[in-house]
Amino acid sequence: MGRSSICHFVVCLLFAAGALSAAAGEQANPAPEEPAKAEPAAQGFTWFDNYGSAMKHAEQQKQLLLVVFTDAKRQLRPNLDELFGSADLQPLLADVTAVKLPVDARVQVGGKPLRLLGHHAFSELQGQAGLAIIDLRDADSRYFRQVVSIFPFHAGRTLDSFQLRTLLTLPSGSLTQRTLVFAVRTHPERPQSALASWHPVLAAEAESHSGHQANIGLQGHHQWESRFHRISGQIGSTATEVCAESWPGQGLFAAALECVHSWRQSSGHWSAVSGRQRLFGYDMKLGRNGIWYATGIFGR
Repeated sequence: MGRSSICHFVVCLLFAAGALSAAAGEQANPAPEEPAKAEPAAQGFTWFDNYGSAMKHAEQQKQLLLVVFTDAKRQLRPNLDELFGSADLQPLLADVTAVKLPVDARVQVGGKPLRLLGHHAFSELQGQAGLAIIDLRDADSRYFRQVVSIFPFHAGRTLDSFQLRTLLTLPSGSLTQRTLVFAVRTHPERPQSALASWHPVLAAEAESHSGHQANIGLQGHHQWESRFHRISGQIGSTATEVCAESWPGQGLFAAALECVHSWRQSSGHWSAVSGRQRLFGYDMKLGRNGIWYATGIFGR
């Protein structure tokens, strides 16, 4: 069990040469290995099977790009075509471009093939099957062309309708912010704090404090008295904070789940995380010691 007290990792899709970008006339696209093709699923959802073409389409349409890496050695449950073809998900998926690729899919970078999962943007999938979401909705956003969500399929995890819906309705934010919010929203007890209004001030403060904890390698409410007054003044209500840390060596996704689990072990922390809030912000940062430090800040 991780430890709590009453976990940033922004990844850009661009190599220096821009080889993984889909911006026409600005950076080079990954060279298609075969003609662009989108295949309809049995129940109507359309999959791309070429990464470069899917990125270009998503950017032109200002959509999220879902990249699903599949492993032929492991059958996915439930069937992805059935899941993405679910009628109740179609309103959300209408604004999504999706590409399905094998885990060994390659793109051309500088005329040489590169295993896509080997790119640092997908590092939190740890080279294995899973889903990644790239935000291509707003060219002016700080998260444009960045991986903003992941869902690893290894370690016995299967993606269900509720989890997919949650991934598609997370607030705009960084990979670490959205992963921790996902972990809170999908906890079996359905805590309410992450259903409040996402507030940029609280998100920035959670990012800053998580970074501070990671830098010093120590969990805690450092300088909370001064931060409390500053934050409360900015949001116009009383601020509260929860902190937690992961076990050393955990990946981002597992660490986020562990931090929420850690909060659940304390009635005081869980009261804040599970309770109804008016405003919220979450984030987590990785320390040099291999531990993720998480922060949640709320306004009532």
